[in-house]
Parts: sequence; C-alpha cells; structure tokens
Amino acid sequence: MSEAQAVDEEHARPEGAPDELVEAVGRASEAFEYVERVRGHLYAAHQLMGRADFLFEEAADLLDGASCPDDADRMRAQVVGRNLLDGRWTFQIMEEFDDVYYDAVKAEVRGLEERHMAGRRHVFEAEMKEGRRTRGRPAHEATPAAKHARAG
Repeated sequence: MSEAQAVDEEHARPEGAPDELVEAVGRASEAFEYVERVRGHLYAAHQLMGRADFLFEEAADLLDGASCPDDADRMRAQVVGRNLLDGRWTFQIMEEFDDVYYDAVKAEVRGLEERHMAGRRHVFEAEMKEGRRTRGRPAHEATPAAKHARAG
C-alpha cells in the first residue's frame, strides 16, 4: 500500500457510504467499547468477590484457631457463600449480563457494520487516524510494517 492509499482495505469506507452513516456506525462501535469495559469490570468484580469469599473463610478458620468459635461460626453463616445480589453469585450476574444485554448489543453493532460498512470495523477511526497522523514521520505510518501485519 502506498502513502497515497493510507487507509487499508480492511478499514476503508465502502463506496457510497456518507459521512453521517460512517459517524453513526462509529458512534455505535464506540458505545460498544464502553460496554466491553463494563463487562471487564464485571469480570473483575466476579474475581474480586470470589477471592474475598475465600479470604472470609480463611478468617473464620483463623478465628477458630484464636479460640473465637462463635465469631468463626457467624462469619461462616453470615458471610461465606453469601449471595451478592438476590439469589445470585457473581457468575450468575455475568451470565445474565451476557444473555440479556451484551450478546444483543454486540449483534446489533456487528449487524450495523455488516449492513453499512461491508463488514468492516473501525472505518470511522481509520479515517480519524488518517486525518491526525503526520505523514512521513516515524510512528505515524498509515499501517503496520509487513512484519507486524495480521496474518490473513
């Protein structure tokens, strides 16, 4: 690809796609990136809560060893294994998030890309990159060097 053809085919605007449509699909893609971040935070909460539960169990064992069996029993009965939300541990929250929200949103955004951008992702961002980079400067190349390009 030459410098004159700075946006690669994988990210090129489909013929006839108006600015407003490219921006709209780009905005939906950006919104989905925020959903991806929320999903990551939910997974982090899932892992953190799981670790906390095991630590509370260890604390109960230590309370037993410190001759505080009543406190240990309360910890086990009131905290260890407790639901985070009504009837749910975090794995169930994750599954419900994926099933009710994430999967539908992902399908809709991918559908927009298929219907309007010839299946291409990040068309808006590729054009933004082209407008912001400084041609001819190191680390401002239009596309990766061949040795870094994705295998197709």
